[in-house]
Amino acid sequence: MSPFESFRAVRWIRTLNLVLQAALFLSFFGGLNYVAKNHAWRFDLTRQRKFSLSPETLSYVTNLARPVHVVVSLASDTDNPEVKGLLREFVYATGDRAAGRITTEVLDVYQNRRRAEELGIDTGDIVVLISGDKRRAVRLDELYGMKKGQRDRFQGEQVLTAAILDVSEPGRRKIYFLVGHKELRPEVADATLGLSAVRDQLKLRNFDVDAVDLAVTRRVPADASLLVSVAPQSAYSRAEQELLRQYLGANAGRLILFLAPGISTAALGLDDLLLDWGILVHDDIIWDTGQENMAENFDLLIRSFLPHPITKTLIEYGDGLRLGVARTVMPDPGRSTAGGLNTVTLAATSTTAWGERDFRSGVTPKYDPGIDTRPIPGLDPPDRLGLIVASERLAVRDNLTFSVKGGKLVVFGTGDLVANGRIDNHGLSVFLNAVNWTVDRDRQLNIPSRPVERFQLALSAAEFAQLRYALVLVLPGAALLLGLVVYWTRRS
Repeated sequence: MSPFESFRAVRWIRTLNLVLQAALFLSFFGGLNYVAKNHAWRFDLTRQRKFSLSPETLSYVTNLARPVHVVVSLASDTDNPEVKGLLREFVYATGDRAAGRITTEVLDVYQNRRRAEELGIDTGDIVVLISGDKRRAVRLDELYGMKKGQRDRFQGEQVLTAAILDVSEPGRRKIYFLVGHKELRPEVADATLGLSAVRDQLKLRNFDVDAVDLAVTRRVPADASLLVSVAPQSAYSRAEQELLRQYLGANAGRLILFLAPGISTAALGLDDLLLDWGILVHDDIIWDTGQENMAENFDLLIRSFLPHPITKTLIEYGDGLRLGVARTVMPDPGRSTAGGLNTVTLAATSTTAWGERDFRSGVTPKYDPGIDTRPIPGLDPPDRLGLIVASERLAVRDNLTFSVKGGKLVVFGTGDLVANGRIDNHGLSVFLNAVNWTVDRDRQLNIPSRPVERFQLALSAAEFAQLRYALVLVLPGAALLLGLVVYWTRRS
């Protein structure tokens, strides 16, 4: 009898066959994992390609000079799958690079207080980007576009790509607050006279903040990306006026003015500068007879906004803006449009408001035709008084076919919108949008937004009960019945 026909030989052959099959099986999956790890291919089959970065984003993030660490600070009940998915794509796109790598971290500030304090994060629902000594915070609601108060589209790729480029670039943009004319100051913590709260918000967003007295320095600092003046009370000297004029005009500078009522722009020495930029500021106090437009302490409730990067957040979220005592600011109807000057109203009152010119205490405000300020026919928005105006000059040089960006000026007709005691989320949002617009930080990247897709299963109480019984009784019962049938069949 052949040795291969014996029972012992057959058993050894079967054992060897099983061992070889197991070895081949393990080798196959080991090799498959090796190939997948080192030579992976990914295919995004979703309709909106929500798991793919745009070519423009890839060209930026794959050439970063410094690594960027992204911390997502979430509240414990927050669910933002689009944000988490986008961050995974950033990590994947830069994962094999020693320099310029993007890493992420999800942090619950309420459960991991030690780590939150270490990173200097004390609130949820923000994204903090850190690169070396530079950091920038982005609110989660900035990553979504709104429509009728609901999240309509996800624009996180555009926003976060711009933020990543900002923190990874060398140097910081510096904002100077003008002082020397009894303005509100960034180092003061007083509720009515200080701007320490907005200073901290600017630092959190990767800006350096300082104060400058032009009467002392006699020049605008060379590293100034933006000048801000909040509620000046005394006049600027002719030398200071000329410095501001040169800064805005010849140097294409950026300036934000908060002008409180009670002192005319002529008395401040700013009349010629404002008119040169097509802005007219009235010496009045806005009053509104509509009860729905006035809050306690005679605060104004503003709900009329024109589309602009500065007002974008308010429009998309359907929020109003609450202002203290305010004055009329509008485009000068006699302004020249030569030189590429573009002056627009951003926020306006209701149609029942007027500009009261009688400041005497104890006098009941009432509209006096021919004296008080009323809307000028032909100016947008119609039948409303302006409160915030933005002016931009686009200069055409040497007969070129394209425009070169010039200076930018934003004027608020109130003096305490960003004061420590008054600032709220809406006021802060408008101010930060104005800062980003003036310093060109709102990069217009050609990255499309993606619609927000939500799938929700709605069940009535009766349908939910049926589903529960099906899961608890029907499925286990079917498995039991199948087992009994198999048992009975094998027994018979």
